[in-house]
Amino acid sequence: MSSTVPGEKSALTPGAFLLRGLIAGLVAGLFTFAVAFALGEPHVDDAIALEEAQSAAAPAPAAEEAEHEEPGMVEISRENQKSWGLLTGTLAIGTALGGLTALAVAAVVGRLRGLGARGSTALVALIGFVSIALVPFLKYPATPPAVGDPDTINGRTVEYFAMLLVSVLAAIAAVVVARRLAERIDGFTAVVLAGIGYLAVVAVTAALLPTVDELGSFPADTLWYFRRSSLLTLATLWGVLGVVLTGLVGKLYDRATADAERRALAASL
Repeated sequence: MSSTVPGEKSALTPGAFLLRGLIAGLVAGLFTFAVAFALGEPHVDDAIALEEAQSAAAPAPAAEEAEHEEPGMVEISRENQKSWGLLTGTLAIGTALGGLTALAVAAVVGRLRGLGARGSTALVALIGFVSIALVPFLKYPATPPAVGDPDTINGRTVEYFAMLLVSVLAAIAAVVVARRLAERIDGFTAVVLAGIGYLAVVAVTAALLPTVDELGSFPADTLWYFRRSSLLTLATLWGVLGVVLTGLVGKLYDRATADAERRALAASL
């Protein structure tokens, strides 16, 4: 993974990758907040308005029961939820994902034949988006308030994370298989075969897992706009993370390579 002369410490340490991942994740979190606030929150407001209208039309006993369901809870205003609350969430998630992605990059840089530090970083970010965000979203897309039966939320959560786990494990297996196949056949064919294997695994898993259909009378256009904005938010998170981290890792690798060449030249004199 590094180019150093004997006895010299490499700059390509896990800590160096982690720091850059945290920075990239922080930047991605800021951009994600902007997209989610501008594109997603208006549709959440629409969904909440529908939910409140349904609650107001409910019989009085049901409304009283809902009021006393969670005693002692502190209500957070909607304005705080979609401003500081949303910002805190996107920054926390972005930073955590950035750190994990950077550590994954540190593990594969120099081990993917034909790909340099920048190419490896971009590939890891792409695989992360597909396996962690896109594939689970396609099976279990995001739903706004007022959609879904509260009694089934635990089951739906378990099914979503089952899809997520299988997708991530299948992606890791696909990378390992592609590396091994590349030693016997050309790289392009190896990637195609590994990709087909990944798609087969997630397709079978998606077919076996239950389908959630609890939309009721929720407006189709509001649901479509909400899900579109949710996917755009996920794409922003992973896209910005991938671009920033690729640049930071590329500069780190260039600096480490230049230092190693300088030291090697000095040692040869």
